[in-house]
Amino acid sequence: MAEVTAKLIQELREKTSAGMMDCKKALIENNGDIEAASDWLRQKGIVKAASKAGRVAASGLVTVVKCDNMGCVVEVNAETDFVAKNDKFQKLVSDIAAKAAELQGDFEATANAVRDDVAAAISTIGENMNLRRIAKVNGDHIYTYIHNALVPGMGQIGVVVAIDGASDKIDEIGNKIAMHIAANKPEYMTIADVDPDAVEREKKVFIESGATAGKPEQVVEKMVQGRIHKFYAETVLEEQPFVMDPSKTVKQVIEEAGGKLAGFAYFVLGEGIEKREDNLADEVAKMLS
Repeated sequence: MAEVTAKLIQELREKTSAGMMDCKKALIENNGDIEAASDWLRQKGIVKAASKAGRVAASGLVTVVKCDNMGCVVEVNAETDFVAKNDKFQKLVSDIAAKAAELQGDFEATANAVRDDVAAAISTIGENMNLRRIAKVNGDHIYTYIHNALVPGMGQIGVVVAIDGASDKIDEIGNKIAMHIAANKPEYMTIADVDPDAVEREKKVFIESGATAGKPEQVVEKMVQGRIHKFYAETVLEEQPFVMDPSKTVKQVIEEAGGKLAGFAYFVLGEGIEKREDNLADEVAKMLS
């Protein structure tokens, strides 16, 4: 078997734009033959996938999956909304979620396991796509929710929440807590999870807003405490007024059902991705010039 050197890998990479590990694997599979390795990458759809890798993928689907005492939320991105309606893409998302559950929510292991499937889908469908992220929770009871579902179990917002406890009443509120999370998008689970720097920033912003100007020190202290209480009620899941009964906090609702919040995660499709805004008229003009 021919030695697969770094120089050979780099040469194949420059020829095909495929990833380093894909190039190495192709050369190993083809005894170091550059041309055969290039054809192998094309057959696997990896060359076509690599040529699209720089294109922004901010659409796609979010899905959820649960297995025993674990739940995962998974986001798979594509370039356009049309692909999300494609049966083949939906099958890919479903397969990736199943693999994520099998691998206990391990992102790197899942990404490696589905790499060829993603490359094949890119080759078939013709758009860049990728497994963007996975989050998991563990607990006695797992509940899930999909908001704006395009098809059952897949949509634009996906939530998983874990609740510990043995009470039968937990099942009565579990899915409602998941829906609450989708509506209120908490940043933290408990007050103890809040970054102290975030609290200090909130205090500083409140004081510098002028709301406390001219007030006695004792009054200012109470006003600041009130503002931080409001901050917790806005950002901490346990402290948020329950969306279906605002007279109670989420923590109270769960405790009354005999449970304790164990974890939660949610993804909003495309959140944080800078989408490219294309002007169709400009694109056509460039093609004709």
